[in-house]
Parts: sequence; C-alpha cells; structure tokens
Amino acid sequence: MYTIKFNFEQKGLEPITLQNIEAGQSLLEVALNNDIELHHNCGGVCACSTCHLYVDRGAGFLEELSDKEEDFIDRAVSPRLSSRLGCQCLLNEGSGEVEVTLPDQTQFLGE
Repeated sequence: MYTIKFNFEQKGLEPITLQNIEAGQSLLEVALNNDIELHHNCGGVCACSTCHLYVDRGAGFLEELSDKEEDFIDRAVSPRLSSRLGCQCLLNEGSGEVEVTLPDQTQFLGE
C-alpha cells in the first residue's frame, strides 16, 4: 500500500495526503478517484500532455518512463527533469511514499 501526497502550484490549494493506495493504479486514476482535479484530455492513454505532473519523491516506486511518454512530456507546459504524465505513472507492486506536484492547471483553460 502506498501513501501519496499531492502538492499544488495553484494558489489556495492545500496539499492532500492519501493513504492505503493500492499498487497497479496510475497517479491519474488515484487523483480522479479521490476528487483531485488533474486534466486528461486524451482519457489517459498517453496521447497528450495535460496530465503532466512533477514527481518530487518516490520515482522508484513508479513504472519507468517510456520513449512515448518522454515525447509527450517535451510538449508539456514547463517540463522539468522530474516531469511525468499521470496516466503513465503506474504504482509498482509493493509499498512506499510518493510525492508529486500538480502544475497550476488554470494556465490550460481555453486550450
């Protein structure tokens, strides 16, 4: 089971920590199942970059970055070395702590 902390760049949003999260889910699924807004224009099939996030801690607990994901990250707004797509961040078997930051998604309005 995992503990996942979601931080937010958007002003006024407090961090949310979720506990007892089962392996095998993507961070996008975890966010949506817990009423955390994370855009996903393509429906979570690695065909856009709207579920872009930053992995601050626990990257080793996530499925490795694929070439396809890397191509879409290059198209994301303000990518960093820690950038991933939430739909592709599957929690590996096991347990641990993962911390991510969601970019300010208000910058995507109107796209």
